[in-house]
Amino acid sequence: MTIRQSVLRGTVPLGVAVLCGATLAGCSGAGGAGGGSQAHSINVLMVNNPQMEDLQKLTAANFTKTTGIKVNFTVLPEDDARDKFTQDFSSQSGQYDIATISNYEVPFYAKNGWLASLSGHATGDTGFQQSDILPTIQQALTYNGQIYAEPFYGESSFLMYRKDVFAAKGLTMPANPTWQQVADLAAQADGAQPGMKGICLRGQPGWGEVIAPLTTVVNTMGGTWFDQNWQAQLTSPAFTAATNFYVNLVRAHGEAGAPQSGFTECLNDMEQGKVAMWYDATSAAGSLEASDSPVAGKVGYVPAPVDQTKSSGWLYTWAWGVQKASTHQDDAWKFISWASGQGYENLVGQSLGWSRVPAGKRASTYRNPSYVAAASAFAQATETALTSVDPQNPGVQPRPAPGIQFVGIPEFTDLGTQVSQQISDAIAGQASVGQALKNSQALAAKVGAKYAGR
Repeated sequence: MTIRQSVLRGTVPLGVAVLCGATLAGCSGAGGAGGGSQAHSINVLMVNNPQMEDLQKLTAANFTKTTGIKVNFTVLPEDDARDKFTQDFSSQSGQYDIATISNYEVPFYAKNGWLASLSGHATGDTGFQQSDILPTIQQALTYNGQIYAEPFYGESSFLMYRKDVFAAKGLTMPANPTWQQVADLAAQADGAQPGMKGICLRGQPGWGEVIAPLTTVVNTMGGTWFDQNWQAQLTSPAFTAATNFYVNLVRAHGEAGAPQSGFTECLNDMEQGKVAMWYDATSAAGSLEASDSPVAGKVGYVPAPVDQTKSSGWLYTWAWGVQKASTHQDDAWKFISWASGQGYENLVGQSLGWSRVPAGKRASTYRNPSYVAAASAFAQATETALTSVDPQNPGVQPRPAPGIQFVGIPEFTDLGTQVSQQISDAIAGQASVGQALKNSQALAAKVGAKYAGR
């Protein structure tokens, strides 16, 4: 919620400029041809993550050349894209046929009738091989038994650590570490090299920044944002204990500037040898193992640390959703089936390099010899992370809405962002965890009251 989010996250906005491939596929915006003015033209709104930029470069010479369907791309930073597709899909204006939406949006977009069901296309298109989509990803994009989006790439989370540093210090990373073991290792690895801290954990405000990893810790330590009756639980013993653990760990053994550190900052710290461990998105591994990375070949990957649950990784996917008001749904499916298909992954691998494949969505990706060879350090760990998560039951008690690192309701973007500022202040030492959670509880209670009794 690489969140580039690496992506990513999943969730980290990348840049502030609108990027348009005018020489490749044209560009449409507020004044563009709504829904596509040509018989075989579709409008696609997507976030400006690297994987989408690769797609934009490859579309005209491959998809359009083969199908005759022109694709008009509008490419925006994540926050701007989310605002725009929410406005367009909620009004059913039909300006965009397709948008990159995530598993966060799918359930309530589908419930509101904003998305066209893709089940008929998916099951009728034998070449697409819907059965190859990882079950956890497909489940996250399904509502009331209907598929409402197809994944472009997916990610979970895991723990990354410097194998060479651990070996030099005589430290052993468990195959399936607990959070307490990680905290102990962080203390021992702190100062292993000049200026090196034990671990990097996000502290930057944002519902897709500090809230993402923190919520997975809350889940595995027995907490939840809301109980099944929508009663806010942010001051519960479990939520408090998990938040104290997270804040204390990053304050004691975490990276410098933690309150301002998100995915990008932790990635840089890991690459530059400033931290010995990092818990974050699986999609980060591609950057760490890139040919120009200073730590390539030096990093080990193990599952997300746990406490009371068997697994605790998050789940996030950028996926293609078709607006229900679109009048070009057949052409939209042709584009989606190409962009999310095995053939496109092979195209990227062969033309741009296998490390740039939008992975994390198909089982076959992890059986592809070319991809596995290029991603040997992390492919198996990533697949394990993606297949072991449960978005419906990520903790130890029933929840009223799906989601692992978020709560699947529209209000969470605002709620999560407000709470994240409270947590970041606690990491900065500007407030106690108790006060931060007391303030957050009041915010969450207002949201829960809207849903209680429904």
